[in-house]
Amino acid sequence: MTLKDLDKYILEDIRGYDHPSDFIKRDEYSVLILRLPKVNSTIKIESFAFIIEDNIVYSYNRETQEIEKLGSLASLIDTINQKVDKLISDIKKYHILIDNLEEDIYNRNLNDKFMQEWLSYKKDVSLINRLMFHSYITIEQFANRYKRELNSDLNIHALEDIKEETKRVYDLSKSALDKLENLYNFYRAKVDERMNKNVYYLTLLSGIFLPLTLLTGFFGMNTGGLPLQHDTLGTWKVVLISIILEIVFFLPFILQNLKKIKRFK
Repeated sequence: MTLKDLDKYILEDIRGYDHPSDFIKRDEYSVLILRLPKVNSTIKIESFAFIIEDNIVYSYNRETQEIEKLGSLASLIDTINQKVDKLISDIKKYHILIDNLEEDIYNRNLNDKFMQEWLSYKKDVSLINRLMFHSYITIEQFANRYKRELNSDLNIHALEDIKEETKRVYDLSKSALDKLENLYNFYRAKVDERMNKNVYYLTLLSGIFLPLTLLTGFFGMNTGGLPLQHDTLGTWKVVLISIILEIVFFLPFILQNLKKIKRFK
């Protein structure tokens, strides 16, 4: 098996680093392309291409851009199994990070770093979920094609394990996305609650100064015939009127809150 033996369009797919996971069947050979996430400090995408001819597996080396003999189907299964096993532990780490973020927000630690961390986890987990969705379908197609040609029950079970583990990584990533979505909704509810309290206090403050502003504007007019203009106790009377207006304004509010307090008790 050499590169010259491959269809030119399939060769483009193998060489294309951005080609999604796919399983391509031909009469003479089959091609398995897998794009899998690699989790370190950041997520990178690794693309692998395998050519299967007469149950002999060849892998495409991206550095040398040549095809190298890998071995039997069992060797291919073992190679894929190692990579998927690592992905399970990687996605579990994201669940731990999301759980810690959830614990912080439930303890009312709402800070500016929350959205940065949330967006970072959302981006990474979404990428893993997207890649594993295509990988699972591809591995399922590969398993359906070569399940009968494996020589031992051990290899058949290993192939089924790869399918299950790939599905597990996909399900875990989907579960992590659901957690992040619920966490964001809770965060937005807490932020909205805080915003409503701020608006409430601003409204309350505006209400306090509304009668005072009305009186100030009225007695501050430069017109003749204003009441209490020549009264020596005019200022105190205006203050008394202000206090009465404040009481009239806040009395319904106080009574309403007293009813709420009684209902709560």
